[in-house]
Amino acid sequence: MTMENPSQSLPLDGRVAIVTGGSRGMGRAITLHLRSLGAKLVINYSSNANQADLLASELNSSSHPVAIAVRADVSDPDQVKALFDRAEQEFNCPPHILVNCAGILDPKYPSVVNTTVEDWDSTFNVNTKGAFLCCREAADRLKRGGGGRIIMITSSLVGNLLPGYGAYAASKAAVETMTKIVAKELKGTGITANCVAPGPVATELFYAGKTEETVKRLADACPLGRLGEPNDVSQLVGFLAGDAGEWINGQVIRANGGLVI
Repeated sequence: MTMENPSQSLPLDGRVAIVTGGSRGMGRAITLHLRSLGAKLVINYSSNANQADLLASELNSSSHPVAIAVRADVSDPDQVKALFDRAEQEFNCPPHILVNCAGILDPKYPSVVNTTVEDWDSTFNVNTKGAFLCCREAADRLKRGGGGRIIMITSSLVGNLLPGYGAYAASKAAVETMTKIVAKELKGTGITANCVAPGPVATELFYAGKTEETVKRLADACPLGRLGEPNDVSQLVGFLAGDAGEWINGQVIRANGGLVI
């Protein structure tokens, strides 16, 4: 039996990752997994400072800080720039990885005809404009020459097209198209750009506004007979973030247990 060399470095050792929406739900799981792979973390949050600070403190158990929590509204270009500035200042190098996980969903699940302009705009402001601003900054600021990764969290709803998700699915579809184009525009930089599109995942965002019957129906519809768990997504993100995922570029990878094929 081959024993692992304890002195061997972790896959993301020495790399800096920015995770937007990284303090709770799927973003928290991604943050924790990237840290387990050796990455230093910039945990972005917009409103829940306590959760973000607690997570950073949990990760900073050693004498050398490996995580910071940074408040930033991803729909504000100045705050997004400041987020990347803080990452560089704290860890003395350009960031290597962006995981854009920040997003919102209307828990009323209105049909398109019942979607207000205000709700449409707020959905696109965070999910699409926020993704654009973070992606634009990352394309300009991530480390060149290898190890640069842009990973956008989108949704399998872009393929499933369920009623009640018009604004949400449209906002994520725009991100998927943008990311494919960015992958081509970054030719020669060594930076890859991909989307991970989860299906139903057991998080606070997923459960909001849903009845037990709806949750059960979605779980039963999956060939694996369950909802996704945050770690089902975080491990895929971790693979894409490392050197093993370098040949995957410009792709939308649906992680949904076979619910949407």
